[in-house]
Amino acid sequence: MKMKFVKSCLMLAAAGVLSSSFAVAQEKAQTLDQLLDMVKKSQISESAEHKQREAEFARDKANQANLLAQAKATRQAEDARSVALEKKYQEQDILVAAKKVQLNERLGSMKELFGHLTSTAGDLRATLETSIVSAQHPNRGEFLETLIEKMTSSTSLPDIEEIERLWYEVQREMVETGRVVKFTANVIKPSGEQAQQEVVRVGTYNLVSEGKYLTFDGVKIQELPRQPGSFLAGAQALQDANSSIVAFGVDPTGPAGGQLLTALIDTPTLVERWHQGGSVGYVITAVGVIGVLLGLLRILVLLVVSGKVKAQLKSDKANTNNPLGRVLKVAEENKNVDTETLELKLEEAVLKERPSIESGLAVLKIIAAVAPLLGLLGTVTGMIETFQAITIFGAGDPKNMAGGISSALVTTVQGLVVAIPVVLMHTLVNGRAKAVVQVLDEQTTGIIAENSERTK
Repeated sequence: MKMKFVKSCLMLAAAGVLSSSFAVAQEKAQTLDQLLDMVKKSQISESAEHKQREAEFARDKANQANLLAQAKATRQAEDARSVALEKKYQEQDILVAAKKVQLNERLGSMKELFGHLTSTAGDLRATLETSIVSAQHPNRGEFLETLIEKMTSSTSLPDIEEIERLWYEVQREMVETGRVVKFTANVIKPSGEQAQQEVVRVGTYNLVSEGKYLTFDGVKIQELPRQPGSFLAGAQALQDANSSIVAFGVDPTGPAGGQLLTALIDTPTLVERWHQGGSVGYVITAVGVIGVLLGLLRILVLLVVSGKVKAQLKSDKANTNNPLGRVLKVAEENKNVDTETLELKLEEAVLKERPSIESGLAVLKIIAAVAPLLGLLGTVTGMIETFQAITIFGAGDPKNMAGGISSALVTTVQGLVVAIPVVLMHTLVNGRAKAVVQVLDEQTTGIIAENSERTK
């Protein structure tokens, strides 16, 4: 039992030894003595490694102490340097303040002059960036940056040439305002193509080329994608003119961005206005087309019928190709009957003719009444959408709100445009129809009166 206990302890000790023990003896232990010898060698090896690590730790500790001493020395040197620099900064600050006082004393009234020049240069720079004169004379404002920096600097001053150039550019902008000149420039078409064209500049208001209005954004000249059609003839005449006076549409807000020209070219055309009516507008248009076509057709038909009735009045023989001839045919077929029977026969014949004569009147009347209602429906729907947009995006821009209301009112205009001509056509058709029926009534009354006198 004692031997088994010893074996168990040795096995547990062998299992707790690190893998390094197997590096000492790679061969496998055959006996307990060999295993004990291997464990002993492993312990000796680990003890040597531990001593080596302790020596390394001691060396590292000594190095860290040296580094700490060096860091402390560096810190002391930098602290001394910082004190010296702070002292020098204070001395320099006092010197700069004194120099500034000396500079202000020497500048005197020039300081106020530089303030005005700086303000003028800033205003001129903003003007030149948007002026269409820069399309003809580019890069006019590049020197202004340097001039402004010098006039606001404490270490440099502008020279007399730069100040005189500022005055020159202000004067040149004023002079170019009243000139109409031609020059060649690169123009960008709406398709993206570029071409060298002759450009006419009207002061600082408008640019035109080849009868088209142009726009200048400070960098490039572009042809407007939409043109004010009513003014294009004047633009072409201006470009073709030499010294004569021509009529030309000038936008007086050109130096401020050309708001009037923009508003003019952004005005929707009739087709665009029609599309603004939306689905309700399309329905109104369809109803209007039906009403107009029906009215024209009925007017033509009644004109033909009226002509045949007039011809029948001049003829002694009943012709069945017109309402009056068919009524007279009935009278001829019943000329030997009593008056009451003849009256009934003729009334029946007239009643048969009325539907064909008065055909389409009810439809025209309905269209004339429904078209304004459809327009009102579209307007109310558009107003609802406009107010919904205002609820979501707010009413910060009155132009958007006005544009939505304008679009909403388009259907009202469409309804009235349809209703007015349809009402007129209904009146014409109704008048023609009544005239024909009136002739039939007159003729039947005369026939009955003759029959009544003959039978007495």
